Amino acid sequence: MELIADILLAAGAMGAGFYCLVLSRRLKKFNDLEKGVGGAVAVLSAQVDDLNKSLLAARQVSDGSSKALDQLTGRAESVAQRLELMMASMHDMPDVPVPAPEPQVEAPAQTEENDALAAAYEAKPEEDSAKPAGLMFVRHNRSKDRVA
Repeated sequence: MELIADILLAAGAMGAGFYCLVLSRRLKKFNDLEKGVGGAVAVLSAQVDDLNKSLLAARQVSDGSSKALDQLTGRAESVAQRLELMMASMHDMPDVPVPAPEPQVEAPAQTEENDALAAAYEAKPEEDSAKPAGLMFVRHNRSKDRVA
């Protein structure tokens, strides 16, 4: 009977040892830094550090922008106050009539040229104006106007 108990005890110890070996291998795979959960934890830890650095940089930039905006707002308010004072002081000034601009008299040669151009544009049929023809810009000889 003792022999059977010893054999069963040895078999149980060997089974427990085998079970521990299997668990050890699984735990090593689980904690593997490249493929397992350990790798995922390491990657997430690195990402958290990067995000903290980015957050600090963004906070510094926003603080700087906030200070610059406060300064610009203060300057704008002071300029607005000065403009209000200027506008208020403008009400005290007397109304002065503004002289009307004199009408410009065109030279006879200029009016003749304008009439000739208007007649040339009116004389063209509508079909030709829809199609682009050759030259887009035409240089006019203005030496005739200067001779007179």
